[in-house]
Amino acid sequence: MKTTEQKFWDHLREQTSFGEAIGLMAWDMRTKAPKKGMDHRSEVIGLLSQKVHDLQTSETLKSYIDELKPQTEPGLLRDALLEAEDTYNKQTKIPTELYKKFVTVQTKAESVWVEAKEQNDFESFRPYLEQLVDFNRQFASYWGYENHPYDALLDQYEPGITVEKLDEVFPPLRESLTALLNNIQNSPNQPDASVLKGHFPKEKQEAFSEVVLKRMNYDFNAGRLDETVHPFAIGLNTGDVRVTTKYDETDFRTAVFGTIHEGGHALYEQNIDPQLAFTPLATGTSMGIHESQSLFWENFVARSRSFWQNHYQLFQDYAPENFKQLDFTDFFHAINEVKPSLIRIEADELTYPLHIMIRYELEKALINGDIEVRDLPDLWNQKMKDYLGIVPPTNSEGVLQDIHWAGGDFGYFPSYALGYMYAAQLNYVLRQELNMDDLMEKGDFAQIQKWLTEKVHRFGKRKKPLAILHDVTGEGLNSSYLVEYLTAKYKMIYQF
Repeated sequence: MKTTEQKFWDHLREQTSFGEAIGLMAWDMRTKAPKKGMDHRSEVIGLLSQKVHDLQTSETLKSYIDELKPQTEPGLLRDALLEAEDTYNKQTKIPTELYKKFVTVQTKAESVWVEAKEQNDFESFRPYLEQLVDFNRQFASYWGYENHPYDALLDQYEPGITVEKLDEVFPPLRESLTALLNNIQNSPNQPDASVLKGHFPKEKQEAFSEVVLKRMNYDFNAGRLDETVHPFAIGLNTGDVRVTTKYDETDFRTAVFGTIHEGGHALYEQNIDPQLAFTPLATGTSMGIHESQSLFWENFVARSRSFWQNHYQLFQDYAPENFKQLDFTDFFHAINEVKPSLIRIEADELTYPLHIMIRYELEKALINGDIEVRDLPDLWNQKMKDYLGIVPPTNSEGVLQDIHWAGGDFGYFPSYALGYMYAAQLNYVLRQELNMDDLMEKGDFAQIQKWLTEKVHRFGKRKKPLAILHDVTGEGLNSSYLVEYLTAKYKMIYQF
């Protein structure tokens, strides 16, 4: 006869196995699946998601938790019990039929969003988005909250973070960034980003991106690189973590920095402790910590002078002739140009958080019922004008540009700005312990990756995000490190 502990582990194995199957189908839908199969696949994912929901909320699982938890000492079993209990408590508050309907609409919405974005047709997507907003409003009421319904959604992605905390941190950060932006725009020393334009074949971009991923210690025996409309990374298990990117043959930066960004996510998933396999602990602890890893590699590593001192010749080996004679300093300044842009994933380091604040404010207002979906295009454009001084000419370049709302992921966007702040804090400490510039100039990322694995990756969900931050840095969330990093970097480039 199996013990209760063995039955508990078996239950988690079944639950996570269904989750892996869903993840694989989601990857397929976003990369290679034929359009005519989307509706059928949406139904299948909905049914499998209901199965996962049933396993997460089963009374059998609750009985295992109730029996084992009181007698279990701190360790892996107890951590798994606490994670399963937390999920059980959240998911049992959501009626099964409501959740199934949500997943079905969510999956269909993603394919509708792709078409709507291509056709600049917000109205075709609006009915799906209205349903997804309504689902999330209901979820917030079921989960409960103390001060703001949006807190209930934030908690799904970033435990410990609330509207109160964001509304305390974001305004001064926005003020610092806009002041920096003003100094940059008034500087006479403007980089010439036009030197980066020119035809760069997709095949060459892909080849260069693969080399960089390998140097980052991304394991291609445990992953792959594919093309998609909206880049993402997905961890099916630690031995299968996939990266996707988008190629623009007129601007290599989209693919190169996008691939490095997603590679940072993938390194996190590939380096989680293998003993967490087939448990809900075998993933990143939060979206913010996850984003800290992708932004660390994209910005603090791949946009640094030290990185390109090692990789510039390699870049030129893959680049077309028009890039061969490009001066290194001109190249480095150009890839770090600060210029308000329409597309979040193509934004420069400094203005990127402003894109997130726009989305946060709109999401918060939607969930609170202060605005409705039909208001989004106009409000989006107005906030872009107020924060970045530019207005999207089409909804495809505005309110339709991100996949997150099509996936029903309300509460996710703040994680990007939080991750940026986390990354700045981690970067500061890492530089106290390792000579990062010297390592990057040598193209040696092994020690950097080892440090990140030791401090962050290996724990999976066994440590909460703010606990990781405090254990590594000795303090809580502090945006001053990001402001200091950006100020020092751009004073050097723009000479103000």
